[in-house]
This record gives sequence, C-alpha cells and structure tokens, in this order.
Amino acid sequence: MNKLVTTDTVDTQYKNPDKLNIRIRLHQLYSTNKEGFNHWIVKHYDIKKESSILELGCGTGITWKEHKNLLHACKEVYVTDLFEGMIEEAKTNIGEHSNIHYTVVNAEELPYEDERFDVIIANMMLYHIPNLDKALSEIRRVLKKNGIFYCATYGENGVESFINKMLNVQTERQHTFTLQNGKDILNHWFSNVEKLEYVDKLRISNRSDLVEYIQSFKEMNEWQNYSDEELYRLISNYEKQGIIEIPKEYGMFVSRK
Repeated sequence: MNKLVTTDTVDTQYKNPDKLNIRIRLHQLYSTNKEGFNHWIVKHYDIKKESSILELGCGTGITWKEHKNLLHACKEVYVTDLFEGMIEEAKTNIGEHSNIHYTVVNAEELPYEDERFDVIIANMMLYHIPNLDKALSEIRRVLKKNGIFYCATYGENGVESFINKMLNVQTERQHTFTLQNGKDILNHWFSNVEKLEYVDKLRISNRSDLVEYIQSFKEMNEWQNYSDEELYRLISNYEKQGIIEIPKEYGMFVSRK
C-alpha cells in the first residue's frame, strides 16, 4: 500500500459494514487459532461491575455479540463510531439495553467531560485517525485516573505484507500505529503500556474467498489494479496441496493512566 489512506477513502470503506464483513468472514473461516481474536481480546478486558465504558470505532459490534453480559453489568456503555452505518450494525449485533448508548463520535473531539470513563476501547482503528496525537490526548483526558485503555492493532509483517508479496506490490506504507511502533507512541500518553500478541495464521482452501477479501480493499491500495483473473493467477503460485497459508500478526496494547 504505497499511498496514504485519506479521510475520503476511509469514508468509502467504512460508511457501511459490507467490506468489513467480507474481511471478518475470511478470518472466521480460515484462522487456525480457534479461540478467535475477538474472544481473545475480551478475555483480557478488566471490566468490573458498574464500570463506565467508551468504545471508539466499534465497527459491526461483533466483538460483543457473545459477551453482552459484560456490558449489561456496567453503569454506562457508549458504543461509538464515525459512521452511522456501523452504529446501526453494532446495534443489531449487541442489542438495546438501558445502559448502552449508540452514537456517532469523532475520536479527535470526544464530547465527554474529563475523567468520565473507567475503560476506553479502540480496536483496529487508531491507524485510520488523521491526527493520532490529538485523539490520544482526548482519550487520556476522558479516562479516569487508574483507568485502562485497550487498543488492538496489526503488525507490519502479517496479512497485508504477505499479500503485497503475492501480488508483487512494492509498498512505501506509512505505518502510523502497529504492534511494532504502538508502544512507543502510547508511552507518550500513558504511564504503563503492555503489549499482548495473538498467535494465529490463515489456511485458505478456497481461492475465491481470498480474491473477494483482496477486492474489498479497493480505493485503499495498489491491489485495486488487478482483475479477478489476475488475482487468481498470482495467488495460485502460493497454493500448496490446495491450501494458501498466510501469516497473521495481531495483538493489543493495554495502557494505564
């Protein structure tokens, strides 16, 4: 991916959940770690009864689909995203509850008072924020003293890097927030930062699912320059005994104020 992802590009990609659901489906079908990334993430949350929770960039809300009980025990939960289409999908997956509030929010301008939340969550989204320092400043401001900020992200040597190799794409990607640089960035804002890594890979048995996944990133990178036929030809070079194996590099930072 050799161009910077613009705000307009993010709008096109995430104004509704269709493209994101394609990506989620590939990981659900072919990940070798059957615990599942979402379950692994939630397992590491320290959410106490009567906590105040803010989630930024909730996406489809699928992380909470089997963990709604955690939210129901909280004092208040604000499930937010930059796009109304994602909010509606999250509402479908999580459901209505008296303490859960769904709202469109820009992470760079949080409409909440200082030290409002015990826990703030921002998974797989910080790398999309134009002014990351401004967003982290806002997150720190609305997080209570001794509060926890959880943020999952990808590494620089995982799925994206491998697909670039498959397609012979030379990339000059600006990695704004990854497993490699995230801790140094967060250390500017939080007193204690821990990195947790999730061990997994993809073993894909149906090439059409991988082609659909690659095409879902149109407008974001050089992958859009390939037709389906070209993609089938290029990825078949990496198929061994009917399987295409792709490394994954995902994890989460746990930061304390």
